[in-house]
Amino acid sequence: MHQQRKDPLEGAIVDGRYLVHSRLARGGMSTVYLATDHRLDRRVALKVLYPHLAEEPGFIDRFEQEAKSAARLSHPHVVGVLDQGVDDVGGQPVAYLVMEFVAGRTLRDVLREHGRLTPRHALVLLDAVVEGLAAAHEAGLIHRDVKPENVLLSDSGQVKIADFGLARAVSAATGTATLAGTAAYLSPELVLGRPAEAQSDIYSTGVMLYELLTGQQPFTGETPIQVALQHAQADVPAPSVLLPGLAPDIDELVQWCTSRDPEDRPVDGSALLGELRHIRTTLSDEDLDFTAADAGVLPQHQDHPTVAVVPPPPLDDARTEVFKRAASRYDDGSTAPSGWTEVLPGDGNGDDTTRVISGDRHATRVIGAMPPRPPSPAHQGLPDPNATSRFGRNETEHDHRHGTWDDDDAADDEPGLRSDARFVDASADGPSARHGGSSAAPLSKRQQARQAQRPQKTLRSRAAHRSVRLLVVLLVLLAALVAGAGWLFGAGPAGVVSLPDVANVPLAEARAALSEEGLATLSTEEVFNEEVLPGLVVATDPGAFSEVRRFERVELIVSKGPELFRVPDLLGLTRLDADAELQEAGLAVGGLQEEYSESVPAGDVIRQTPEHGAERRRHSTVDLVVSLGPAPVAVPDVVGLTAQEAVTALSDAGLEAVVSDVPEYSRTVPAGAVLGQDPSGVGVPRGTRVTLTLSQGPRMVKVPNVFSLPEGRAVDALEAAGFTVQVDYTFGSAVLGLVAGQSPSGEQPEGTTIRITVT
Repeated sequence: MHQQRKDPLEGAIVDGRYLVHSRLARGGMSTVYLATDHRLDRRVALKVLYPHLAEEPGFIDRFEQEAKSAARLSHPHVVGVLDQGVDDVGGQPVAYLVMEFVAGRTLRDVLREHGRLTPRHALVLLDAVVEGLAAAHEAGLIHRDVKPENVLLSDSGQVKIADFGLARAVSAATGTATLAGTAAYLSPELVLGRPAEAQSDIYSTGVMLYELLTGQQPFTGETPIQVALQHAQADVPAPSVLLPGLAPDIDELVQWCTSRDPEDRPVDGSALLGELRHIRTTLSDEDLDFTAADAGVLPQHQDHPTVAVVPPPPLDDARTEVFKRAASRYDDGSTAPSGWTEVLPGDGNGDDTTRVISGDRHATRVIGAMPPRPPSPAHQGLPDPNATSRFGRNETEHDHRHGTWDDDDAADDEPGLRSDARFVDASADGPSARHGGSSAAPLSKRQQARQAQRPQKTLRSRAAHRSVRLLVVLLVLLAALVAGAGWLFGAGPAGVVSLPDVANVPLAEARAALSEEGLATLSTEEVFNEEVLPGLVVATDPGAFSEVRRFERVELIVSKGPELFRVPDLLGLTRLDADAELQEAGLAVGGLQEEYSESVPAGDVIRQTPEHGAERRRHSTVDLVVSLGPAPVAVPDVVGLTAQEAVTALSDAGLEAVVSDVPEYSRTVPAGAVLGQDPSGVGVPRGTRVTLTLSQGPRMVKVPNVFSLPEGRAVDALEAAGFTVQVDYTFGSAVLGLVAGQSPSGEQPEGTTIRITVT
């Protein structure tokens, strides 16, 4: 029969201090054990790295430095690092990290159990994770491996992030910027070998939020490298693709966090935390508790084609060469132009067909008509990537705005008459004409409407006079246009002014200051602000010193003072429920005390400070007093009392007395009295059962006949029977040494004194 081999570390003592009990989990780079710290007498989690990592040159120094950095981070939502070191156990080097033991489960376990979470549940869990990341980013630490497996949920409801610093130490040891088994959460910059930043943690957090909402990861593949490349080359889809009806704010949050460009993501955990809490307070209950009956499946989750349809992103020279060799080879061995869509070789199963992925999203659209034009020498044989934008739209707009239509050729068909149907651009500096009917573009509907309002025929003899008058009118109009434009863009409403700084200024004064600059279109928006007093201006939109035109709208953002949150009623709630209520209300748990209570069950809130209905600022704390249940009762000593007396004494103490059916013999306790009790002399909960054992008095024993026996043998026989012996001598001392008499005889209570007379 096959038996599982025992882990060699189970039962071992690491560094003379940590007794290893059992293995809790195994990961891609370490094994986690439950251990006891003998020095401080507490349970800890002992994370032991795989031996090959400890053998890397310089790894121990890097590992120690990262552990020290992580140990300096102390936060309620971050698993504390308590100790680290390297020891030799059974001839094998053991590099270990000691962390606080969190009894509970991981976020991955929650996903396995529930599949996907409601937005409310997902955002509450993510709030704690992001708060821990924000503290780490503020301290200059980057996690680099945010994933559900590293988010722990304790049995008491706490949410903590584990493994700070370990990712960087292992990455340095293995010479790679990624970790095995975590490709599903890697940011694009890590895939491309660039340094990790705070935004890298934000990307992984966004992917994790996507998985919490949808129950699946945004990208899948047969190998980790396929998944990693999708992160570098494709955008994470909106969760509403799988969950139609999901709130747009949640879609925007996920896509903001998972932008491929780090500059387009929140700058760090603090920035994300503010937006996350804003969304939680603004969404309706229907949005927060949204559930989709039938969630769809993303197209990329259905198939895993062996094609590459994304042009490679900018890489260093070595990586670029690898991507080119891997993604630019045709079936016949020829090389495709850089950046084109290529079909890569299949996986050997005969299925090398090309699949269309989201064709409607990437289809080519014709923007406008394009006149025939020979290709430029630089693009002979290749499609011009700018052809549509240059000829399809911009050229057409240029013809309509700056071109002229001359119909003189048509007028020649009728002698003595000519056509004056001309389109002249009013926005140009002067009239322009382009002759030649073969190259002129057809008139638009707007131009045709203009032409319909003009005379179609005129006498050739008056053409010169009309031309002079027309020229004078045009010059006057041009002069007026120039003068009007000068006033409009100078002192007029289109003039450019620099916005003054009106921060921390009363609203009336700010309006006056902006009006002096000629800005008349003003609007206000009131916002909560923790620093600016109510009624004062926080900022302007656009910001101070921005250049705007006088006709543009300027918004004054006015402070309403700090946002106040109503303290909820927490009495009677469990500790976990009270914490959740406070988080929903924008508050947090402060001091926590415990008291005995005869009326409130253990674990429920007895009192809160401040009380229900008070208003406090965001993140203010509420102190709680939690019940320990009824106070323990001291068990009175009833040994020696009669059974009735003992039962009365225990009942008066709030305990239940039970008399045993089996009495016991006792030399000292009279029959019917209490010989023993269980428990005794300790504090126990009220109503505890106390068992009483009664005495049936001493045992009756027959006195052995020791007449004529030597003194020693007689004494031994009597004591063996349970009696005490008193020796009297006939002549003051032993002469013959034989027993001449004994008293009493027959059956006597055990422990009775028997007197013998020795001659």
